[in-house]
Amino acid sequence: MAKHDLPRRLAAEFIGTAFLLATVVGSGIMGETLSNGNDAIALLGNTIATGAILVVLILVFGPISGAHFNPAVTLAFLLRREISFNYSMIYVAVQIVAGLFGVFIAHIMFGEPAFSASINTRAGLGQWTGEFIATFGLVATILGCLRFQPEAVPYAVGLFITAGYWFTSSTSFANPAVTISRSLTNSFSGIRPDDAPFFIVAQLAAAILATAVFAWFAKGKKKASK
Repeated sequence: MAKHDLPRRLAAEFIGTAFLLATVVGSGIMGETLSNGNDAIALLGNTIATGAILVVLILVFGPISGAHFNPAVTLAFLLRREISFNYSMIYVAVQIVAGLFGVFIAHIMFGEPAFSASINTRAGLGQWTGEFIATFGLVATILGCLRFQPEAVPYAVGLFITAGYWFTSSTSFANPAVTISRSLTNSFSGIRPDDAPFFIVAQLAAAILATAVFAWFAKGKKKASK
């Protein structure tokens, strides 16, 4: 965990998460507007913007707050005892509020209503499996890089999410705060509020499993060195 006081950590989490959601939603609206109904082009624009901003945000805010921007990531660090329970709950609250603020900013920029419930259906076993795989992969990317190549975390996360937009059926939300926020944008990147809870359950379950797997890997490393 970065060695800054709590107010500065929370400010970094707020700004970073807000920028992330403004990018996800804003680029989705821009892509949908410019693509003339071609969803592949809209998704490509959404993908590039999201992957790029993640690299930037982690580079900028990682040294301050750890650049979680994601309750599933915060859960992983809580399980690893790298953040206290109280701090983790505050982190999650800030991430959710910041995500909503990011959606609000994106809507204001593009002349949309402040908030509007999405009607974009994302449901079913395939979608839930996609979210599980996306979140497991994201947490594995973070934990694996932190152990072996910590300087690569920003680039690895950005690249994984870029890939995840295309190889997972759910387009890789991989973040409960993002899921909540995207339920309140009736745009290309949205998700129906009724579908969001299932995504969140899959995300949290995947974060727990990924953390357990990498704890197991770490124990194997220690035994091999004896």
